[in-house]
Formats: sequence, structure tokens, C-alpha cells
Amino acid sequence: MTKLRTQAAKNGLLRRMRKQRLNYIAILPSLITLLNGICGFAAMVFASKAISESTNHFFHEKFQISYFAMAGYMILLAMIADMLDGRIARMSKNTSSFGGQLDSLCDMVSFGIAPAFLMIKILEYELGPGVVHTTLINFVERFIWFAAVAYISCAAIRLARFNVENEEDESVHMSFIGLPTPAAAGVIVSLIIFQQQVLKAISQQLNNSYIILDKVIICTLPFILIGVAILMVTRIRYPHVVNQYIRGKKPFAHFIRVLFLIGLIIWSIQTALALLFCGFAASGFLKWFYYKVIKKKKDLTPISQQPAID
Repeated sequence: MTKLRTQAAKNGLLRRMRKQRLNYIAILPSLITLLNGICGFAAMVFASKAISESTNHFFHEKFQISYFAMAGYMILLAMIADMLDGRIARMSKNTSSFGGQLDSLCDMVSFGIAPAFLMIKILEYELGPGVVHTTLINFVERFIWFAAVAYISCAAIRLARFNVENEEDESVHMSFIGLPTPAAAGVIVSLIIFQQQVLKAISQQLNNSYIILDKVIICTLPFILIGVAILMVTRIRYPHVVNQYIRGKKPFAHFIRVLFLIGLIIWSIQTALALLFCGFAASGFLKWFYYKVIKKKKDLTPISQQPAID
């Protein structure tokens, strides 16, 4: 009789612990979140079409937009959707666990799988037969796949960790621990867009320096992918750009920087994107390296070894 009561109590506890069925969701934020994932899927479709239509790999020939560049723009559009969905949910006070989980799933598609897939496809296109020596083909292919798998794995870990440690209060979102996945994806796609739209156009004029830079970007993409993958899972802090530098009253110097940034975007948006994303990713690491290695080493220098002050 006691065993039956114990079992009944356990069954009742399990029933109470079951999640209630989801009956209501915020429509607008959820639609924008889904747009994020759809853009990531579209990026992979465009990257595939660049390979299948190798005779004419331009999405829009008049404006010289290749399928690879278009895939990059789709990921950038996914970033805009990713910024808007959370903002709209908080403004309308419709934040929920469902929205957070949906956002992470779509982020995994757009900022985890899509950039890695784009990198594989553009290297498959650029490093075709005759570019890589036959004895190195197998090694190069394995290394490219290793870089892609490492990036996808680190992106998944980064998103899972964010879900566990995230606080819904917008006021505490002043920095991120580890490079955010949209910023990591931005490094890859901005370099690809820069290579496809800026360097390709200039290299047609047979300027050797730009041709070399074009090849350098392509050949270093797997290494860059591994680098940003590591930055995603580190504990290096990165600033929340909107909350730290744009919202509220800021010093006049911030206004000058914003004007300079706008001028750079007007001059060449492709170049501006590459500089911004690469600079943001490098800034966190360089700041960490300075405070943890260089400054710490200076602080530990014995007094007897420090230069005398006259």
C-alpha cells in the first residue's frame, strides 16, 4: 500500500512538472525571427547556384552582384532581422522562452551553418582544378571541412551558453561574453562580399596587387573561420555596440566617429562592412591580450628592473 502511494505521488509530481501546452505567441517578433532563418536558408541556396551555374555566376549582371555576394547580403539581412525581433519583443513586452529558443534555432541556421556552407562553396569555386596541386587536394579539402565543422560546433556552443546565461533585462546587456555569432558570421560574409564586388572589379584591370589580395582573402578564409570560431567560445568580453555607443547621451567624439562611419559607408559600403566586422572581432582579442599579457607582465616587473626616474 505504501509503495502504491509513493508511485502515485511520483506520477502526480511528474504531471505537475510537465510543461503546459503553448497556446499564445507574439506574432510579429516570431515572424521576424523566422525571416532570420529564411534568409540564412536563402544564402545557402544562392551559394549553391553559384556552383551549378558556373558559366554565369552573376545574380544581377548589370550591377555585378554575384551569387556569392548575394548569399552574403542574405546573411546581413538575417542580422537585421535578428536585431529587430528582440527589440520589438521587448518594446511590446512580449518576450518569452519560446521566442528565445526560436531565435537561437534561426541564428544557428543563419550565423552558424550558412557562413560555413558559403565558405566551402566559394573555395570549391575559386580553388578549382589546376589551382591546387593534385598532391595537396585531399589535404586542402579535409582542412576546409575541418574549419567548417569547428565553426558550426563553436557557434552551437556559443548559442547554447548564451541561452543559459542570458538575462532578459535589457539594461544589463552592455557586453557579450565571447564574440556574438552574428559578428562572427559578419567577418566571413563581409570579406566575401568585399572580395566578390570590390576586388573582382579592380582585378579585371590587371592590377597585380589587387589580384594578390583577392587570392590572399580566399586562401585565408578557413583560418579566419577557425579564428572567429575560437573567439565565440572564449570568455573575452565584446561591447554591445547599440547600448554602449549609440543609446543615450554620448560625448561629442562619438558623434564625430559616427559621421566618419557614415562617410565610409557612403564611399564604399563593402569596404566599410569588412573593416567594421574585422575590426570589431579583433578589438576584443587585442584588448584582452593587452590587459592579460602585456600590462600584467609590466605590473609583475621587479622594481629593481624598472628604469630609474631622475
